[in-house]
Amino acid sequence: MTTIEKIKALLGEPRFNWTDPTPWILLEQELGVSFPADFRELTDAYGPVLISEKLYLDHPGHPTRNLGKEIKESIEFWLEEDLADFLPSKAGSGPGQLLPIATGATAEQVFLQVPYGPSALWAVGVQEMDSGEFLLYEMPFSEWLLGFLKGKDVMAGSSAPTHAFYEQLN
Repeated sequence: MTTIEKIKALLGEPRFNWTDPTPWILLEQELGVSFPADFRELTDAYGPVLISEKLYLDHPGHPTRNLGKEIKESIEFWLEEDLADFLPSKAGSGPGQLLPIATGATAEQVFLQVPYGPSALWAVGVQEMDSGEFLLYEMPFSEWLLGFLKGKDVMAGSSAPTHAFYEQLN
């Protein structure tokens, strides 16, 4: 069973099931980066969701919970002089930068660290605003999400969910 199949088994059948690649293509062209396939697949399957009442994911094709809009606003937020020191590297979509892709329900920001080259791997970073703690998890997004759903400590010290479920957001 693949990691994505394990996630679907824990969360339940997805209901969003987006198939049009156009919003992804436009967002990737705008940001100059290609998102990891596992992140796209899960986001296309579930769409804008709140996972286990703790993790918000958006989608680039959704009119109100638009991933592209959220990413751009989050990058601007993290580039402010007062906040730049919280992160170990710059927020953005360039190699080595931290691309904000999700938020936690209790003051967390989830990032994908953009790889330095085409053969390098993506990593997931979590900034916990209350404590100021940043942790980098050297794993693909799907492995990180599976760990989160299984209650592993992958949210920079924030509490893990007690069980896996999702709520579709409009």
